[in-house]
Amino acid sequence: MIAERLLSAVMAFENKRLLTLEPAAMTKLPEPDANKTYMLYIHIPFCERLCPYCSFNRFPYDQVTAEHYFKHLRTEMKLVADRGYNFASLYIGGGTPTVHIDELVATIDLAKDLFDIKEVSCETNPNHLFPQWIDPLVDRVDRMSVGVQSFDDELLKQMDRYDKYGDGETILTRIQDTKGAFRSLNVDMIFNFPTQTAQMLLTDCAMVKESGCSQTTFYPLMASPAVEKQLAETVGRVSYEREAKYYELIRGELAGYFEPSTAWTFSRTGNQMIDEYIIDYEEYIGIGSGAMSFVGGKLLVNTFSIREYNERVAAGMPGVTQKREFTRNDLMRYRFLMGFFGSKLDREKFREDFGVRIEAGLPMEMSYMRAVGAFDQYNQKVITLSPKGQYLLVAMMRQFFIGVNNIRDEARAALSGEERKILFGDGCA
Repeated sequence: MIAERLLSAVMAFENKRLLTLEPAAMTKLPEPDANKTYMLYIHIPFCERLCPYCSFNRFPYDQVTAEHYFKHLRTEMKLVADRGYNFASLYIGGGTPTVHIDELVATIDLAKDLFDIKEVSCETNPNHLFPQWIDPLVDRVDRMSVGVQSFDDELLKQMDRYDKYGDGETILTRIQDTKGAFRSLNVDMIFNFPTQTAQMLLTDCAMVKESGCSQTTFYPLMASPAVEKQLAETVGRVSYEREAKYYELIRGELAGYFEPSTAWTFSRTGNQMIDEYIIDYEEYIGIGSGAMSFVGGKLLVNTFSIREYNERVAAGMPGVTQKREFTRNDLMRYRFLMGFFGSKLDREKFREDFGVRIEAGLPMEMSYMRAVGAFDQYNQKVITLSPKGQYLLVAMMRQFFIGVNNIRDEARAALSGEERKILFGDGCA
């Protein structure tokens, strides 16, 4: 699709400008704005084994290292509370957050003691869908998201997930057994693998429907430069030629069972918990090694070194070591991207926040989207996307997250000493 190629090229160019960071060893977080609502993100950077395509900050699980880390994570949470922040929503990502269930439970309980937490979202993997991990979280977590990626056994083997998590039928059974334990159960999938056929994707969609989950997220395969080689060696060289076709296939197969809640998240009727927290919360605080915050027009990035993170928190400082300050135009483009990612943009809110109509603030972006037929409903209050527009947002968000993954890849590459050896030495990457 020509429109996708053009948007992808523009986004790649913008990423190089927008997502270039500068050092910022901060001693305190910015003060909260009493007129804004924030979300708390917690990062748990441990996995039993590391997936080759993942750019998130993650280390092989070690119990002693993890317990020290969780201790400092809860200390940083208290620093955030002392700074005056409050949160109604908590999202816990990784890594594999459930890798040490006792420490996770203690962390969630502290968050609920410190803040007015009303809903908790947490990620996990299929090998943790058993009572010893699930039961302690039933009354603590509202939305559980399970990283499946695909139910196809050959793809699972290519991703090095078959031996870790079981075959597709086993994973399906575990999800079915977990159904009803949480207010919302999300199944994370990936599409557009190089060896994935249309029939394989149709089967994945059928098994998602059969799983009984209340929500599913189909991410396009994202290849940041640092992991392209590993992807080529495991799942094959990534191409975006079939992406639009496969996206339409997914939409068609899920219709009648799920309805779109973002460009790539599909929910059953009545499920109000959206997979992507950046839709509901434009500003958020991230704690933990490798976490990111977006607050006061600044992107703040915590150190990817667990050692440095623990040292900073022990000294009473947040984990932030890099930042990027957004201009007014940057913030308008960010609102454009995140608003339409949620399939609609509030025109009145845009004008209220930026003092201009969106057509005047972002004339080139809006003219282009109208010209290619990306909009459906277009009135004084709201603009919604057509099916073509929803795919274009998938492509734009894919490129945006590739840019974010570049930040993660560079931060991980800058590790030194024993941490670098763990990730890059002795074939552990």
